[in-house]
Amino acid sequence: MSDTSLNPSDADAFTHAVAGAAGGALSITLTYPLMSLTTKLQTTSDDEKKQSTREVVKNMLQKDGWKAMFSGLESAIYGMTLSNFVYYYFYELSSGYVKKIFGSKQLNTLESFLVGTVAGSATATASNPLWVANTRMTVQKSSAGTFQTIYQISRDEGFQALFKGLKPALVLVINPIIQYTVFEQLKNTVLNLTGSKVLSPSWAFLLGALGKLVATGLTYPYVTMKTKMQNQKTVANERPSAVLSTLLESVKKNGPMSLYRGIGIKLVQSILTAAFLFFFKEGLVLWSMRLFRLLRTARARAKQLRI
Repeated sequence: MSDTSLNPSDADAFTHAVAGAAGGALSITLTYPLMSLTTKLQTTSDDEKKQSTREVVKNMLQKDGWKAMFSGLESAIYGMTLSNFVYYYFYELSSGYVKKIFGSKQLNTLESFLVGTVAGSATATASNPLWVANTRMTVQKSSAGTFQTIYQISRDEGFQALFKGLKPALVLVINPIIQYTVFEQLKNTVLNLTGSKVLSPSWAFLLGALGKLVATGLTYPYVTMKTKMQNQKTVANERPSAVLSTLLESVKKNGPMSLYRGIGIKLVQSILTAAFLFFFKEGLVLWSMRLFRLLRTARARAKQLRI
């Protein structure tokens, strides 16, 4: 039977969540060295800020070897898997309710923002402890495992330390909202122009990259501040006004370009991660639906044989 009969829109929220989680794990594994380097650049000291990106990379490799580029990979995989599972589950669940309430077949821009806000808020809260652990492991080159790092942070600094950077992260829910809104609207356009019901993985790769390019370009300064907060061992004031004050202080001390330190590598990493995520996720949804269909067919045949 041809796969043209399969439509990812017909898959349930759990199928999308599992496919998104698997796609996230694969995409972050492929692009992690770039993410690790970006985190290092965002948390450099004033003396290190004088170094170029090339010099930072050279020093990292000379001091710790290639393993430095993969420091914290374990926690990043956990974080990405959990983030994407929660995001896609709530996104698809909320999307179904919104479509039912408004009687629409496709989400418009406003509906995409609404659905993205619900999914993004749930994701930021659930995954924040893992990203705090990842930042510590990456910057401080800890040899401890992810859950041991989480335990050490909660033991030494209190449970609330696991949620450092959460308020900026909740503000940064706008990042995936922008990303997925751009993706969904471009997806609707492509499907309408091609007359297809299914977005191919190659189209998903391209549209995912474009969505992330727009989102990262707009929110990068705030991402830098959130990363700095997660690396601090003291509990920072995370009110929006305090974060804004930190932004202004950084600009006054190091110039406006300090907010964009590492953005070139971050754009490459984020765009590739998002592109691979959408590529794998769209393909995995179709493969999951194909597998479930084969299982249903096999079960039906088994029942007929018993009769």
